[in-house]
Amino acid sequence: MIVPMSSDHEVLTELLSRAGFVAAEDEADELLASAEGDLKRLGPLLERRLSGEPLAWITGRVLFCGMEIRVESGVYVPRWQSEPLARRAVERLSTTGIAIDLCTGSGAIAKILATNRRHARVVACDIDERAVACATANGVEVYSGDLFDPLPRSLEARVDVVVGVVPYVPTSALALLAHDTFAFESPLAYHGGHDGTEVLRRVVSESPRFLRRGGAILLELGGEQANALVDDLADCGFNDVSVLSDQDGDVRGIEATLARDRESSSLP
Repeated sequence: MIVPMSSDHEVLTELLSRAGFVAAEDEADELLASAEGDLKRLGPLLERRLSGEPLAWITGRVLFCGMEIRVESGVYVPRWQSEPLARRAVERLSTTGIAIDLCTGSGAIAKILATNRRHARVVACDIDERAVACATANGVEVYSGDLFDPLPRSLEARVDVVVGVVPYVPTSALALLAHDTFAFESPLAYHGGHDGTEVLRRVVSESPRFLRRGGAILLELGGEQANALVDDLADCGFNDVSVLSDQDGDVRGIEATLARDRESSSLP
């Protein structure tokens, strides 16, 4: 067991920095807050972090879109890369509308939606029972099951927004993920099939049953996957397709609208 000789912030930051953590100063703050200055508590926390365990599992929380989200051990940790998707979903959700958050994990996106649209109904789902329990603890109306399967049939043709950070990592790219990823997190949260679009295509094909005309689908993805989904979106009646990119120009997601007259869709 690693036993720090001091609870000094600079000392802890140096330990984390030498271990390769790029946000060492911020992580030191988090660990010290969790240990409440107790060296006996700090030692095991630091040891867990140095082993590569997600910080959110150690502290039990993460900031997402400026809001503290509870994260239980074993549950997918929401990433900052998903924040623009969540904010755009808020924009597309009407004041008294309905939203579905697929593969909700901790319930982060669902909670952001519900907090910003207090009179809307936000429902979520996840196939992992640990995630369902965590999202419930975050105050989310969540159902256990595969994608749309467990959701109330009363929502069909009434939903404003379907949003999801579903598995989209291609099989060949799984080995390229951070070394510690699968030492702690489940491949279930990442693996999107041969080209990464297996689950994405399912969401596209099943969404029209729940979306109202003019409703939106917003999905996180990467690489050339947006182009790969164009035909699927058109076949399912979506138009106004746009790619969501980050500040560096990297593709982060895709947005499309269920056409009122089944028009074809195309990327700009």
